[in-house]
Amino acid sequence: MMQPKRTLRLRPDSDAKVPTTAMVMAAGLGTRMRPLSAMRPKPLIKIGGTTFIDHVLDHLRSAGVSKIVVNTHYMADMLEAHLAVNGHGLEVTISDERGKLLETGGGLVKALPLIDADPFLCVNTDNIWLDGPLDSLKLMADAWDDTRMDVLMLMIPQARANHNAGLGDFYLDPVGRIARRKAGRVAPYVWTGIQMLSKRLIVDPPSDAFSTNVFWDRAIKTGRAFGIVHQGLWFDVGTPAAIPKTEAMLADG
Repeated sequence: MMQPKRTLRLRPDSDAKVPTTAMVMAAGLGTRMRPLSAMRPKPLIKIGGTTFIDHVLDHLRSAGVSKIVVNTHYMADMLEAHLAVNGHGLEVTISDERGKLLETGGGLVKALPLIDADPFLCVNTDNIWLDGPLDSLKLMADAWDDTRMDVLMLMIPQARANHNAGLGDFYLDPVGRIARRKAGRVAPYVWTGIQMLSKRLIVDPPSDAFSTNVFWDRAIKTGRAFGIVHQGLWFDVGTPAAIPKTEAMLADG
């Protein structure tokens, strides 16, 4: 007898717990943010009077995260000084990449021994999001199924991906598995920069410095890469021009 397809669970009243430790990706050069990033690292650029990284840490703490691992490279001293004063009550550990920028995949490999949760959250610092009726990080934790997932990405429909000028990133099938956008096509979902990862995926790095895409492609190939749709607002704040636009939209409610 054919078994029914299983959809991702969304039970906000469940006992699922958000991972206690999160990786915060903060080592990039902020090239697209120039000239604002000429004097400070991108995570310390402000929007609405609050730095990018403080927006992220507020969400993590609110969801139940108690520890963060932050990788640093560009203007690392400035970022580490900020975190020493503004840690939001979180236990902060630095994964130091001053010697060599390792890109996203290499940064995960270097930081992995410092991460004491499995699965764990991993969040970029160049996006701003507002939750919908429910906390998105808690919904991700509830949707996580360790028997069939190695990565779970928070997606936003392209039509609601504010200030994102791309053609979309992924497709989602009826049970939430992801596939990459095909060349010459438009994909309906954009990755928000927020994901949950199993440590078993972060193995066999191809080099010291490489993209997380290497790990994603492995998970996609084996059918263990999933996505869940964000129900709130999301803003791609990767360029200086996006900052006043985002501030105006937030001010308008």
